[in-house]
Amino acid sequence: MTVGVIAAVVAALAFGTASVMQAHAATRASIDASPLAAMIHPVFLAGMALDAVGFVCTAVASRTLPLFLSQPIISSNLLVTAVLAAVVLGVTLSRRDRFGIAVAVVALVILGLTAGAEGRDDPGLALHWGLLVAGVVLLSGGLVAVAAGGRRTALPAAMVSGVLFGLMTVAVRVVDGVDPFRLGEILTDPAAYAVVLCGAGGFYLFTAALQTGAVAGAAAAVAVGETVIPGVVGAVLLGDSARAGWGPVMVIAFVAAIGGAVVVALSDGVAAVE
Repeated sequence: MTVGVIAAVVAALAFGTASVMQAHAATRASIDASPLAAMIHPVFLAGMALDAVGFVCTAVASRTLPLFLSQPIISSNLLVTAVLAAVVLGVTLSRRDRFGIAVAVVALVILGLTAGAEGRDDPGLALHWGLLVAGVVLLSGGLVAVAAGGRRTALPAAMVSGVLFGLMTVAVRVVDGVDPFRLGEILTDPAAYAVVLCGAGGFYLFTAALQTGAVAGAAAAVAVGETVIPGVVGAVLLGDSARAGWGPVMVIAFVAAIGGAVVVALSDGVAAVE
């Protein structure tokens, strides 16, 4: 579990720093330009390198920790973004911002203390195919929303992006042929293609949401989607559980961690990366 926690923390640090860099590049592009125009900016590319580090660490954390523990830790990248904005950009965090950070940190500590081992259940190919099909449907809807253009596309694009990231995390957890490594088994598992589709699609849609300048709302929507869905799926379908007798406390801490992340996402510290 120690390796998983370290990986989740590194992922949070990488994603939080990358968000500042990517938002800076994305908002330099015209709102009418394709998100791809922002994605080739040098600063954005540097952020993508950090995202790659975060993705690898996310994969490690997802396969070694209960998802209701790994995902809130990774979603605390919003705390990193807010604090980084305060230190680097001189943004003053409000009392609400500091309260949100404190709640999230305490909740994460409680989750770490109450979490049991990751579950070993796998419902089988039905889940693997379901992840891929759901990813295709959601990504198609998100692309339609982005094609409509305008600032009103930010929230639906961000919401779909968050759900796609959540599905990607579940797919990473269940994909076959990873340990021990068997390339042929990976290539025939629909969950492997769900990882690629949901990861790339979610990243594209989040970039589109950032281009509107609605960084805070986009970050909040993504935080909820990428945390709630894996946490629920992990507990209901994959066998993730809390320590004996600590289930109610774990649920409260999980909700508190999400709430703290959303409060921080709406803070001036996160908005300052626009």
